[in-house]
Amino acid sequence: MQRQRISGHSPYEPVFGFSRALVAGDRVLVAGTAPVPPGGAQPPSGPYAQARLCLDLIGEALGQAGTSLEHVVRTRMYITDAGHWRQVARAHGEVFAAVRPAATAVIVAGLLDPAWLVEIEAEALLPAAEARA
Repeated sequence: MQRQRISGHSPYEPVFGFSRALVAGDRVLVAGTAPVPPGGAQPPSGPYAQARLCLDLIGEALGQAGTSLEHVVRTRMYITDAGHWRQVARAHGEVFAAVRPAATAVIVAGLLDPAWLVEIEAEALLPAAEARA
């Protein structure tokens, strides 16, 4: 199976040895995406703004891979505080209201950077594969 690697702007990609996204067959797998703005700026404040940034970054990676958020079939949300779930859910719901992918939300003890309140990963189909399904 051929693989296409999609790089992002995260400074952690070369350190950990991962790609922002990977096209493998008819799927696009997007790595855990933290709220890391381009250019190394600080993440936005608040779980809603951070979740929206994560989803925007995921959308960019999917676009580079030849698909889009509308083709997402699965997401996983890692949230550092149970009190933040409603704001993260609101951001996720705004983006995926019509798509309704399978989704998991997990409360975690922490993420790599203490300023990160949420990290999101996604899996999407390539449009041609979805048409065959």
